[in-house]
Amino acid sequence: MGPMFDGPEPIYLQIAQMIRAQVLAGELAEEEQVMSTTQFATTFRINPATAAKAFAGLVDEGVLYKRRGLGMFVAPGARERLLAEHRARFFDEVLDPALAQADLLDIPAAEIVEHVLGRPRPAAAGARGAPRPPPAPGRGDPAPRPR
Repeated sequence: MGPMFDGPEPIYLQIAQMIRAQVLAGELAEEEQVMSTTQFATTFRINPATAAKAFAGLVDEGVLYKRRGLGMFVAPGARERLLAEHRARFFDEVLDPALAQADLLDIPAAEIVEHVLGRPRPAAAGARGAPRPPPAPGRGDPAPRPR
């Protein structure tokens, strides 16, 4: 069976986040059909109305669209829109506070750039559909980088 929706947020939000993550990772491509609300409900043992609420939100966001009589599909440009949103959030929520902290610590910009450029990265990092490094054993996150 797939993921268990046991997080603190409502199940429909967890479903929407799971589908967004699949689109971002390239696991769901543009114009690819997603499971129907009935299939989703049966597979994950949830109320079909919960799945429908998640899908409706994703339609409103422009991630999915409905083809009458055929089902839900990933919208053209959905991955690019999600990437743009996530990048903007990264700068606002992660990088800007980190740079503010670096200012407090008197870390020069050149040292930050040197650190970023010297960090090991997968060969195809950022490439669309590029394979990701395998997660650390027993975890969903990559192993922490040694310092």
